Amino acid sequence: MELAGLIVAVIAVILVFLVVSRTVRIVPQARARNVERFGRYRKTLEPGMNFIVPIVDRVKPLIDLREQVVSFRGQPVITEDNLVVSIDTVLFFQVTDPRAADYEIVNYIQAIEQITATMLRSVIGSMDLEQTLTSRDKINARLRGVLDDASGKWGIRVTRVEIKAIDPPKSVIDAMEKQMRAEREKRAAVLTAEGVRQAKILTAEGEKQSSILRAEGERQGQILRAEGQSQAIGTVFHAVHEGDADPKVLAYQYLQTLPQLAQAQGNTFWVIPSEVTSALKTLSTAFGPGDGAGTSAASGPAAPPAGAALPGGALPDGALPDGALPGITGPPANGGAPRVAPPADDVADGS
Repeated sequence: MELAGLIVAVIAVILVFLVVSRTVRIVPQARARNVERFGRYRKTLEPGMNFIVPIVDRVKPLIDLREQVVSFRGQPVITEDNLVVSIDTVLFFQVTDPRAADYEIVNYIQAIEQITATMLRSVIGSMDLEQTLTSRDKINARLRGVLDDASGKWGIRVTRVEIKAIDPPKSVIDAMEKQMRAEREKRAAVLTAEGVRQAKILTAEGEKQSSILRAEGERQGQILRAEGQSQAIGTVFHAVHEGDADPKVLAYQYLQTLPQLAQAQGNTFWVIPSEVTSALKTLSTAFGPGDGAGTSAASGPAAPPAGAALPGGALPDGALPDGALPGITGPPANGGAPRVAPPADDVADGS
């Protein structure tokens, strides 16, 4: 009897353990399980400890309520300009209603993949290749809005849709590389031309500044030379007036400047001012033979008038023929300066 009682007790414990194990269900955090009673949806088990009726209730597999990431392999899509591109997408979604995700759709992962491919063809088909490559944010926003609306009845919320890669055909890639290379060469040529233009502008500005400074220097030099000449003339004028120079000396100095008129190369014709006549008269009087006699010459016979010829065609001493200049012995030779004879006093001193 004791052995039979022991066997019954063991069997009762086993039955209790089996009943408890079939009655208590522990659900992890961010998970959910649907319960069916007699094949019909009964409730959804929340995270923690839950109790069910064994044998009557059936617990379905766990449903993950966390945000999930699904990567879809390249989908061939035709653009508006009839180019086939392969697009890889990444989808972020979260189950918000375990009951709808379990009973409204058989495989929501596969359903999301198929609807993503369909909507991707619809969106990309309205864009050309250039818009497709440069409008990823626009494509992502349109896909997210369409997928969120379509998957709402499945108890799924699409949080983000990202275009991972867009692969154009090989021929298009080669053409794009050539275009980019040509664009880079164009920018390089433009930059080179801009540099050359800027260099020429700077060079011209430098030459302009140099010319301006050179002209300023020449102007300042001319001003200083003119001021020096003005001061020199003023000094000479002041010295002449202070010293009360003899008119004969001034006439001689005046005549000494005449050879300078013919010193320039190629001068074969030169003009003598009308004041030369007065200078000649003064000079002929200064260097005439009667000048050295002093007062005794006044008591002697009167000298013939200037320019009058003596008997035999000779001219008096100190007189000049008509049109002749004192100190000038002949016309210029070979277009050069006229020959100038030294004054009579210098000849006498030299003898």
